[in-house]
Amino acid sequence: MNDFFRSAALLFVLLNPFLVILYLVDMVENLKRGQFAGVMVRAGLIASVVFCCFAILGDTIFSGFVQAEFASFQIFGGVVFLLIGLQFVFRGPTAIEILRGKSEHLAGAVAMPVLIGPGTISASVVIGKRLDPLSACAAVIAAVITFVVLIVALKALHDYVRPRSEILVQKYIEIAGRIMALFVGTISVEMIMQGIRTWAEKF
Repeated sequence: MNDFFRSAALLFVLLNPFLVILYLVDMVENLKRGQFAGVMVRAGLIASVVFCCFAILGDTIFSGFVQAEFASFQIFGGVVFLLIGLQFVFRGPTAIEILRGKSEHLAGAVAMPVLIGPGTISASVVIGKRLDPLSACAAVIAAVITFVVLIVALKALHDYVRPRSEILVQKYIEIAGRIMALFVGTISVEMIMQGIRTWAEKF
């Protein structure tokens, strides 16, 4: 049971609703609460299916289909995460539009690449190694549900606070974006180091 909660917490921390809400700030400002919730539920369903596939199949996807070591993916994912962190450090909120881009299909655009990224896929593989397939999928779904509930709550909080103090909201976006960049950078370095350690163990 301890491994279950640790695994769910790992994925939830990497999903990080407090950072994702910054990616989605344009949606938060322009969509009604019901529309936003609908988009996030659909994005969560897409992400859950992908995460469960990686949790169950694990290294087989990389060794069998991609024909590459999982360690290579960890290193590459760490580099991508590091670049995202640097964008937030130096550009602040202006990095959001550059990183997200635009899409007519909002749920798909949120699921990929906002939720489904190198960090969360790596976490799904790790969860699959820790737990049996059914428990791994349950941990993934629990993490995604918690994420969706919290991010919809953050949207509601935004809608309540913004009319009363728009300057406060903008300050939060500015400060939180740069603080979360430190978190993303730390995770990215850890991913790179884990990948290097895994490679080193082969020699």
